Amino acid sequence: MRLPSASLLYLRSTSFLSTKPTKVSQVRRLIISSWQRRTTAAHLHKPSPLRSCTCRHTHLHAQLHIKNYQTSISSTSPRIAIASLHTSPISHWGSRNLPENPIPLDLGNAAMTVKDRYNAPYEEQDVNEVNELVKTLTLGSQKGKNSKGFSCRKSDYDVDNSKLSVRSWKFQDWDYKKRDLPTNARGLFTLRNSSGNHEIVTRGYDKFFNIGEVHRTEWSWIGEHTKGPYEVTMKENGCIIFISGLPDGTLLVCSKHSTGTRGDATKSHSAVGDQWIDKQLARVGKTRGQLAKFLRDANATAVAELCDDSFEEHILAYTGDDAGLYLHGINLNLPTFSTWSGPQVQAFADDWGFRKIEVFDKQTVAELKTFLEGVAETGEWNGRAVEGFVIRCKARYGASDTKWHDWFFKYKFEEPYLMYRQWREVTKAMLSGKQPKIRKHKTITEQYLQYARDQVRKNPSLGPAFQQNHGIIAMRDGFLASIGRSGAEIIKSEEDSGESKAKSVVLVPIATIGCGKTTVALGLVKLFDFGHVQNDNITVKRGKPFAFAQAVCQGLNLHAVCIADRNNHQKREREQLFKDVKALNPEVDFVALHYVHYKPGEEDLISRIKAANQQRIFDRGDNHQTIHSGTGDQEAIVGIMDGFIQRFQPIDTDTEPDSEFDLVIDLDPLVDSRENLETVVSKLYENYPHLLGEDMPSSHNLDEAIQAALSDYTVDIKHVIGSGGSSSNKNAAGPSRDKGKAVASGREKGTGKASKQPLVEYFAVRVPTANVNVALDQAFATQSAEGKKFYTQLKNSRRIQGSFHITMVHRANVNKQAELWKHYDQLLQNLQPGKDMLDELDVKLEKVVWNDRIMAIVASLVDDKGHECGNDYMHITVGTADTTIKPKESNDLLKVWAANEEDLGAAGINELPLGKNGQGVIVHGILSAVMGANTHRGGGRR
Repeated sequence: MRLPSASLLYLRSTSFLSTKPTKVSQVRRLIISSWQRRTTAAHLHKPSPLRSCTCRHTHLHAQLHIKNYQTSISSTSPRIAIASLHTSPISHWGSRNLPENPIPLDLGNAAMTVKDRYNAPYEEQDVNEVNELVKTLTLGSQKGKNSKGFSCRKSDYDVDNSKLSVRSWKFQDWDYKKRDLPTNARGLFTLRNSSGNHEIVTRGYDKFFNIGEVHRTEWSWIGEHTKGPYEVTMKENGCIIFISGLPDGTLLVCSKHSTGTRGDATKSHSAVGDQWIDKQLARVGKTRGQLAKFLRDANATAVAELCDDSFEEHILAYTGDDAGLYLHGINLNLPTFSTWSGPQVQAFADDWGFRKIEVFDKQTVAELKTFLEGVAETGEWNGRAVEGFVIRCKARYGASDTKWHDWFFKYKFEEPYLMYRQWREVTKAMLSGKQPKIRKHKTITEQYLQYARDQVRKNPSLGPAFQQNHGIIAMRDGFLASIGRSGAEIIKSEEDSGESKAKSVVLVPIATIGCGKTTVALGLVKLFDFGHVQNDNITVKRGKPFAFAQAVCQGLNLHAVCIADRNNHQKREREQLFKDVKALNPEVDFVALHYVHYKPGEEDLISRIKAANQQRIFDRGDNHQTIHSGTGDQEAIVGIMDGFIQRFQPIDTDTEPDSEFDLVIDLDPLVDSRENLETVVSKLYENYPHLLGEDMPSSHNLDEAIQAALSDYTVDIKHVIGSGGSSSNKNAAGPSRDKGKAVASGREKGTGKASKQPLVEYFAVRVPTANVNVALDQAFATQSAEGKKFYTQLKNSRRIQGSFHITMVHRANVNKQAELWKHYDQLLQNLQPGKDMLDELDVKLEKVVWNDRIMAIVASLVDDKGHECGNDYMHITVGTADTTIKPKESNDLLKVWAANEEDLGAAGINELPLGKNGQGVIVHGILSAVMGANTHRGGGRR
């Protein structure tokens, strides 16, 4: 508890600070008197948090502050001592990290104040370091020119009320799991200053992950590599806002990746945050210029949470006095992460009128874990519903790392918040005329949906408001009130009744050849009599993926748990499995058995995994369905195995399709299968004990299960990879191979003359038509009739493309882009006979952009593998208004779109994010050559 900022302002407005009280009794009388008068004023004029202060509370708080005054009065002038009263923290922290006698806020010397008032870190930017950072980021933003293994997007914004512009840098979320990014900042803005150098003007937190989400947030890693105290901060439920100062004295207010109104001040997060800044500064008698100068001089960014239901509702309610900007961090504007401590942040919040988050310390990992797991049981803390906590501490990468760095992780509570989110999504689906998808909490969610329908019938205006994220919490709270239960009570009731427990589980290995997935699967079958379907035992010639899913579902008819035994190493395989299994069994849970192929700081991990996998395969000989190392060509076998590793896509539950997994169990491909089996069994007992036996298998049971898996297993069906089959099959394949050679060489065999094969018109990444159409339909389903007018027009006039692709380079540009054409042409020259696929690439469909002539999807490659796009903006043309408009006009559309991102309406352009929560849609693409007309120009392909 602190003496409120309002009280200090009241003291400053009286003659109190002009007097020189020397006795504690004088201080006591003046503080109590001024606080009581302030409380009385609050009673007379408007509601205030101070109205709850009783006389007894007033005397208690005054006594606590007077104690601080007594300790400092001998060495500090009364004026400074009084001014310091409201910064003396009386909270869970005590006074850790704050000076004993903080000086008054001196706006004329921010750097001095940072150190002497807040005892906070201060460091200037290194010009060379920042210039090098921006150079690296620029390379990452240029497709095909970056060998660092990451990609980022840059966006430029003109700053309101300034002649300056800033550049935002945005990484893909999955890139943050890599160790070698140039910076881990999530939210980064730079500008080029008057000296021509780059500087960081806004810096967010390093991306942090949920407990257990990555290797570095496993409790075992935290216990070994971090040190306390562990600052536990309430996870407020809003959107992030950054505040910083620019060289010209302008206050810069940003959302995570943009700034300004962008055409509509009522919808822009940064614009609404800007309005709240003005309100709070007025409340404490300070100006935007003063805040800008302080942050500029301090080389810092203030990080706050915008929580305001009148603007945008999330899960927890923020209305009236609860709405505003909650300050939770102050970061130094440096490439590496450095941030103020909690007490320093709260003192700053008091000075500048921010709302404060609750923060307290836990000294050890054990104490921290006990606390978090205890709160998780109820989802409430101090009588308030909470979505989770963010934990701040110091970490290092290993014992040899001498530098402890600032490091965050989070602990989010799944329920009842996942249920609340599901209610929000099914309501939006219902309002859009779509079939709501109910994954869990089926009974109560159906009751909620009926309630929501009734409310919308009574008051039709609720529907459009709900679609704009207004009225979500009122709808939820109304339903809970109508049934007389809380969310936590519903969850507990479901657990007690068994309703929330999964009835069926599919175990999905994510592995490469030789990881030991089948050995672990056979061990589980031995222990629990699980169902087990091996992909190589599916012998149908067509529709094998669906037949595999069908067999898994048949296994679930006989077993509560079934193992879908194939590598599932690519997202498209996982997506297919989810879709086909759920079509037959919607109630199933999916559990990933994820053989981890990437860990931060272990650059040689892949080579070690290759060696371990090869050792297992060659030790096994021919006892494998497709890899026969006892009699096969070992070099060819190694090539096959390497191909699987190169195509391996690690799990990412933040994006589709991996967000469908209900549980991820990380396994180590370098350890023996006995250890991985124990890990799986332990995790399954933690999460699905009702599907397993009462007694967890003993160590002896696990040993026996692995021994049986290794000694008793024999192959039922063998496949010979690359054998060509019977002689008749070989003959049938002959013309295909010859044709492939002709296309690849461009010349007739033996004649030296150019063949009559068609010329390559362009190289492109083909994407599945159905996936693109579904992504578009889902996006436009939430729009008004006016918002989807052009899309409807394209559909009704059949002007949407029959197939979709990304053009990487076109013959028309062969002279201007000779090197790029040569790159793809070489891929074609190296193509194996009978093949037409140059490469496989995952494509992210980001947003759809259109005017009244043409519509296109802005796209990017998840991993470009060195394949550059010749267009300024990678895209897919969706359709044109009529036949006179050429698809290449998409390039012109996107140039105008990029140049007018802040005011698209004025340019006659519209945009709509694709995917769940606008996070994009990942689809699988095939890179190939597209042939033109059957004409010949003497030189063959160029």
